[in-house]
Amino acid sequence: MKALGIDFADLRTLRLVHDLRSFSEAAQELGVNQSAVSYTIEKLRRAFDDRLFYRQGTEVVATERCTAIAEAATGMLADLERLVLPAAFDPSQAEHRFTIACNFYERQLILPPVMKRLREVAPNMRVDTINSISQGHLQLKRAEAELLIGPLRPEESGFYCRNLIRERYVCVMDPSNPLAEGALSLEAYLSASHAVVLYGGGWRSGYLRELDAQGLDIRQVLSVPSPAGLGRLISGTDLVTTVPSRIAETFGPGLHVTDCPIPAPFDIDLVWTERTHRSPLHSWLRDLIAREMRAVYGG
Repeated sequence: MKALGIDFADLRTLRLVHDLRSFSEAAQELGVNQSAVSYTIEKLRRAFDDRLFYRQGTEVVATERCTAIAEAATGMLADLERLVLPAAFDPSQAEHRFTIACNFYERQLILPPVMKRLREVAPNMRVDTINSISQGHLQLKRAEAELLIGPLRPEESGFYCRNLIRERYVCVMDPSNPLAEGALSLEAYLSASHAVVLYGGGWRSGYLRELDAQGLDIRQVLSVPSPAGLGRLISGTDLVTTVPSRIAETFGPGLHVTDCPIPAPFDIDLVWTERTHRSPLHSWLRDLIAREMRAVYGG
């Protein structure tokens, strides 16, 4: 059988080309040259008697059969990873290096209680974090991260999600700002001078997307790449900034906080893939994170 010549490394290559839609990006992810990826795909074409990929302009497009094979390969690779893990484990003795894709919000509000608990019950565990911005789902697909935390629930199939926190936006300003008197109207909000957090990577905050949807715009005077230090930046000025309510709480006392007139509530979720879905180790970590969030923020 031609299929007997296929190994798990071949299937991983196929899955990466399928997910990334690029031979060169798959090669970069695998740390090999592009010719090695092309050789593997040619080998798989012969084994499956299917062209698997074809070019459409500058994009690599998978055939219907290739997509079915990639989905099956994901399950097989996940099964292999589970086989090398113990069926049960003692957190106090277990060793693992988790990689979590997340951003400023999660590092400020979710990871601190989680890390405190991990250090208490699983001192041999290590956590690496990488910025996700708007690429978290790709980082999961590429196995660059085992878990994604953030307002980034993917719409496509192949992902599992668990809600952690329900969030909303608030407006923060110096108490001397005339807008701090009474409720903030939409008209006053639109005419205010704003400090806007632009996270980069194509990500736009939910309230900005809602403004776009309504054909509205605000007067941006200052932009920053993260909310870090933003409270000090607006203190003593006429600037208004719009941030998640729990981030506003980290600014400390001395600033006025009020409801944002552009309702744009959002969820912070845990997201993972089939690769770690049935792993006892990863299931334990997801449960620990969810428990800590309920303990700290309720729900």
